[in-house]
Amino acid sequence: MAHDPDPFADPDLVACAGLVERGDPDRFAATMAAPVPVRAVLFPLYAFNVEVTRAPWVTAEPMIAEMRLQWWRDVLDEIAEGKGVRRHEVATPLSRVLDPEAARALDGLIEARRWDISPQAHDDDAALDAYLNATGGTLLRVAAHALGDTDGRAAQALGRAAGLAAYLRAVPELQAKNRIPLVDGRPEGVAALARKGLQWLEEARAARAAVPRVSRPALTAGWLAGPVLKRAAAEPARVAEGTLRPAEARVRARLAWVAATGRF
Repeated sequence: MAHDPDPFADPDLVACAGLVERGDPDRFAATMAAPVPVRAVLFPLYAFNVEVTRAPWVTAEPMIAEMRLQWWRDVLDEIAEGKGVRRHEVATPLSRVLDPEAARALDGLIEARRWDISPQAHDDDAALDAYLNATGGTLLRVAAHALGDTDGRAAQALGRAAGLAAYLRAVPELQAKNRIPLVDGRPEGVAALARKGLQWLEEARAARAAVPRVSRPALTAGWLAGPVLKRAAAEPARVAEGTLRPAEARVRARLAWVAATGRF
């Protein structure tokens, strides 16, 4: 009997998976819960996100950070224009999973990440919402799109909610790096922001039926959004304390349930 070739015989895919495992372990765990062919689509995309996310933080020189982000914008332009894509362990497999529409969408993600270079606060709540929509929302929408989702509403809303959950968990680290992550850092302001994230989660759930079954493994990446946002809404002091993540046993159980049911 013939066997399907193992996509992870490709060293580039192995490198992408390793990048995600080191740089984004929660998304790595969610991806490992998916079938192997799905992992081969998602790991290049998530490795790209790791590279872009860390670009503003690996140097104290804003110009160098801008250059790193521009390098990835150039990669996306090559993919969108159907040009030969530069040889790179992430860019090469990424070019195989993105269509021109997705490449152009991810350019907006990179543009939003320029905020991370500057110590400036978000101008207002709308600016923070736009940042979360362009980063977490766009990433998950593109992931679901790469697996065949043509609707995008559930993935965009879930990605926005999951992005906020991750952002709230990162607040202590951002503050330690002299950033101003929250527009309103008072407990009532933090709780209101978390409740907004829970509304985004409900938007995603309302649109879940429009997501094809084959695309649903992408949505497993939003597995921690609900528990984290509920905890932040109920106990906003946990944001500054850095104690939003549930206990590891509950984390594992939650991932298994989301992966098995497709619900979030």
